[in-house]
Amino acid sequence: MQESFLHFIWRWRRFDANNLCSTQGRPIEILHPGEWNHDAGPDFFNARLRIGDTMWAGNVELHVRASEWNAHRHSEDTAYDNVVLHVVLEEDQPIVRPNGERIPCLTLQGRIPPQILENYQRLDQDRAWIPCQNFMQNTPDIVRLNWLDRMLVERLEQKITHIQEILYSTGNHWEETFYRILARSFGLKVNVEPFETLARALPLNILTRHKHELKQMEALLFGQAGLLEGAFEEKHPRALAKEYHFLRHKYGLTPMEASQWKFLRLRPANFPTVRLAQFAALLHRSVHLFSQILEVETIRELEHLFEVHPDGYWVDHFQFDRPSSNRPKNLGRDFIHLIIINAVVPILFHWGKTKKQEVYAKRALQLLEELPAESNTILQEWSTLGFSVKNAYQSQALIHLKTQWCDQKRCLECAIGNVILK
Repeated sequence: MQESFLHFIWRWRRFDANNLCSTQGRPIEILHPGEWNHDAGPDFFNARLRIGDTMWAGNVELHVRASEWNAHRHSEDTAYDNVVLHVVLEEDQPIVRPNGERIPCLTLQGRIPPQILENYQRLDQDRAWIPCQNFMQNTPDIVRLNWLDRMLVERLEQKITHIQEILYSTGNHWEETFYRILARSFGLKVNVEPFETLARALPLNILTRHKHELKQMEALLFGQAGLLEGAFEEKHPRALAKEYHFLRHKYGLTPMEASQWKFLRLRPANFPTVRLAQFAALLHRSVHLFSQILEVETIRELEHLFEVHPDGYWVDHFQFDRPSSNRPKNLGRDFIHLIIINAVVPILFHWGKTKKQEVYAKRALQLLEELPAESNTILQEWSTLGFSVKNAYQSQALIHLKTQWCDQKRCLECAIGNVILK
């Protein structure tokens, strides 16, 4: 049995609380189990208990076996001096404070309903795609929908944490921050880190000075990406390399290592060279995208902001010096939707909350409700379990639930898991 299961039992009082007594025979009444502590220190803060004739307010620590108190060296940590009750499954040894005083102990052995224990063991041992896969159909729709709302907010909060870090590093420069978040989106999963590194190495204010010259913007982006090193056979990359050589010295730039970029197992349309050409074309059209995002109100207007069509050299190339058949390199509708989901929605939501303009936060959530759901293996599996994934709001929530909760087997903290364990 995991200690986390005892946390669940204590937190929700899923045990027989009749005639509770400490192992020394003193009656115990639980007035409030305390506030669950997710950080270091005792497991529950500010519990209110009556032990014998005395009312106590303090902390509660839980272990499967009482001896784990010493194994975890709690007696050496002053944070545990205010523990008023030690809750265990089994008291295999009495625990005393440094002054020799015995800490009151409550054992839950024999007080946990067999059905809850059986369901917990089944969840803990299940090796299905998600632990509760065989229980899912018995969960009320209202519980699932409310929990998905929580998952969506939590996913946004995670993304916002990263946005806050960038805002801090840029002195609260929202355009620069969006530029970096946008760059990450162009990297998808495989080249997220290289794109973010590039955006840090090439500040937006430098690109802004060359916003009217696409060739110079391409030179800066490809050059800083480390992709203009070496000799080229074709005219276009040679011209970009020459332009970058001048701009690099002008701004004192240091390029990335080209080896950071990943091409292996990517479709040619997703090669970083193609994405960089699209990124350059997008910024050439407007380097003040965030300001424009704040002004648009519909999905169609937003999609239009990102509709770019790199032409010229890139019509028949996916990489430098490697001609291909003529194929348009415009940003596809699905890719634009991913940009909106991963870049636009989080920063728009954060802007609304930070500036106390709820209209923007609501617009961000509305965008997710209007956008179609993503298509990937995670969402396909959810569909087979009976989840109707209607839009990006639900798909984002389900992706978060799977990756941050189910894969980590956090069933005891999950509202769905709580229903199953009842």
